[in-house]
Amino acid sequence: MQFPRLKIKKGKEKSLYRFHPWIFSGAVDSIEELNNDCIAEVTDFQGSIIGYGFVELKSQIICRVFEFCKDPFEIDGEYWRNKLLASHKFKLSLLNLEETNCFRLVHAEGDYFPGLIVDIYDKVAVIQFRTNGVWKLQGIIVQILNSLGYKYVFSKSPAYSDWQQGWLGEPGPDHVVVKENNILFSIDILKGQKTGFFLDQRENRKLLAEYSKGKKVLNCFSYTGGFSMYAIKGEAVSVDSVDISKDATENARKNAELNDYSKNHNPIAADCFEYLRKADKDYDVIILDPPAFCKDIRSVPQASRGYKDINLSAMKIIKSGSLLFTFSCSQHISKDLFQKIVFGAANDSGRKVRIIHQLGQGPDHPINIYHPEGDYLKGLVLEVS
Repeated sequence: MQFPRLKIKKGKEKSLYRFHPWIFSGAVDSIEELNNDCIAEVTDFQGSIIGYGFVELKSQIICRVFEFCKDPFEIDGEYWRNKLLASHKFKLSLLNLEETNCFRLVHAEGDYFPGLIVDIYDKVAVIQFRTNGVWKLQGIIVQILNSLGYKYVFSKSPAYSDWQQGWLGEPGPDHVVVKENNILFSIDILKGQKTGFFLDQRENRKLLAEYSKGKKVLNCFSYTGGFSMYAIKGEAVSVDSVDISKDATENARKNAELNDYSKNHNPIAADCFEYLRKADKDYDVIILDPPAFCKDIRSVPQASRGYKDINLSAMKIIKSGSLLFTFSCSQHISKDLFQKIVFGAANDSGRKVRIIHQLGQGPDHPINIYHPEGDYLKGLVLEVS
């Protein structure tokens, strides 16, 4: 099949030769009129093929390359099927499905499929479409997911998009109970944040359980209690789950009931910033897993102040010799900057602080080494004396 050509300006193709999948609008010399697929054949200024990508004319990132090659390449239904099957095979190799039946099947650039997120919750697949080109493939994608045994497919694309929200094909359940390391969670498919659950923290939650025995734990920005359930499984004496959303804390309460953890769990609907400033100084472990404070590069200074504020407050109240699990999922806050922010909080607290672990996203959220922007989740486990 012939695709329109997108020609790169001379001198602007270096990042593409290093397999970075993003093409910014300023790097484009010319682009032929697009067909309905929104896919273009990407060439250098001399017309030599570099690869194929999804084009978004209204975006600063005008093209996201999904296939690098030097010769014309057949992009058809079988191509997309093979791409999804390869990702599925790899992800299943990472899991014990008897213990965990929720995972990320497709992680955009990390799985060589820019513009597509697919999360699996037992028999339900939840999709986030990020580009119009991927949205136009939704029929093929749904068909492949169904063939893999995922009976229900739900589209949960960004609210600002024109793409359909809701079930693609047979309607599925509003809620589904899944297992993660044999802990049960009720996932709100329709109204839950992101795709319903923060699957990227699986390994970090597991680590928390190892440090929770006999401890009093505070989980801030707890959402539906992911870290809280692991702490209780790890034999924490008590866990306070604090989130500003009453719906989230109610769901955390339900998850505790599902696992028979209620006697050790205390859900609290409150502003975490205010709670940390007023909390008793008797926590052995504190988790700070806030939503992204930084949506774009312009908000980095304000976001940095927010991260410093919560970390300083936590360091002031945590017991000596205790652990602080602190995270940032803001793409524009680098690992280096996040550590500097936490350093500033430690310095202002006057406490002795040392790093025990440096954490990131789970292996089902792989990072394409040529696309460092995909390394978005930063975490530190700190011992505070």
